[in-house]
Amino acid sequence: MSNTNQEDVNNVDKIPTEQKGAFQSFIKSLASFTGDLSALTCPAFLLAPVSLIEYSQVLLKLNVITKRNKNITKSDDDVERMTAFVKWFISSLNASYSRRVPKGDWEKKPYNPILGEQYKMHWEDMDGSGETKVLCEQVSHHPPITGFCIKNDKHGMVLNGHTGQKTRFSSTSLICDQVGQCVLHLKNKSDETYMFSYPSVTVNGIWYAAPYVELTGTSFVQSSTGLYCTIEYTSRGWISGERNHFKCYIRRNGNPKEYIYKMEGQWSGKSTLTPYNSKSSQPFLDVTALTPATMHVEEVEKQDEMESRKIWQKVSDAIRANDTQTAGIEKSKIENKQRQERAARLEANQEWEPKYFHWVDNEPIVSTLQRMLTSTVKNKYSPATSGNWVVKE
Repeated sequence: MSNTNQEDVNNVDKIPTEQKGAFQSFIKSLASFTGDLSALTCPAFLLAPVSLIEYSQVLLKLNVITKRNKNITKSDDDVERMTAFVKWFISSLNASYSRRVPKGDWEKKPYNPILGEQYKMHWEDMDGSGETKVLCEQVSHHPPITGFCIKNDKHGMVLNGHTGQKTRFSSTSLICDQVGQCVLHLKNKSDETYMFSYPSVTVNGIWYAAPYVELTGTSFVQSSTGLYCTIEYTSRGWISGERNHFKCYIRRNGNPKEYIYKMEGQWSGKSTLTPYNSKSSQPFLDVTALTPATMHVEEVEKQDEMESRKIWQKVSDAIRANDTQTAGIEKSKIENKQRQERAARLEANQEWEPKYFHWVDNEPIVSTLQRMLTSTVKNKYSPATSGNWVVKE
């Protein structure tokens, strides 16, 4: 969220003349639509010049958990490693939902990735954290699902998983329930693993053409060490309350009634850590003080035809030039081509296969960690599947 008074923002008067009809049709569609809202076409002026595949919430460099101090891959204390993991996870939320929006601007909708769309990038070594490589692929279009793999060979860390969206309309807001799970492997720690799920995303301010994002619901983290945590998200209330608030408890599976640590604060700002039975807190994380590592993406001219920025180049150029009419035309060309290719596959009775990922039903590590978590939190955690999109060897 980029403004402190988002509720007062109203950009309806700023809608380009040629887009007013499209915006009105979009609002009417929202009010009457009963299916998955990700299938709706969004007016060009509400679009960000970037694909959703780049917005995967884990796309923050792992430098927060690979620093020399309290390094998750070197610490011999399981609680310290879990604490470092939570620190990274919270910082990734800020990178994905707050820092990406330019100051003074409002949330805009990224493109829906086309089937097979790819995103490849890497972060430079920073403070001895080593190079981190990222590979993403859109493995499903309806429903939208992205498979991803993030690797840091220096520290023996591999992050593999998938995220999908189920979007619905409630009152005046869009609610995006994020499904899927991700597993972090610490190969230098006897393949210690951490599985985590995602919060729901609420998009407010659509009626006023000034959308902004809040996180709601609960995320769960389960470690193979027998530690787990719950992360609860709350939005600012009408009268009081702190925006972008979270509360996290680290517990052991065998003793869920007593927490080890409580972390609380803003996932977009400062937070504190409080040990169990203690009345004093200490600083936990200040995401505003973090220095992002340098991202490297290949120049568009050198990218493969299925890489994200190559696919959407003409649309993005038009949006940046405030040419919403051309952006809409170029976007329609891409979407129509996808429909034609899908129809051709159906006619030929052909199944589409991802290039980099494959589906593993009842993936062993995911299944094991899910059993550990559900045995403790019971019906509070209800995953849609125990499978995972795993990168091909």
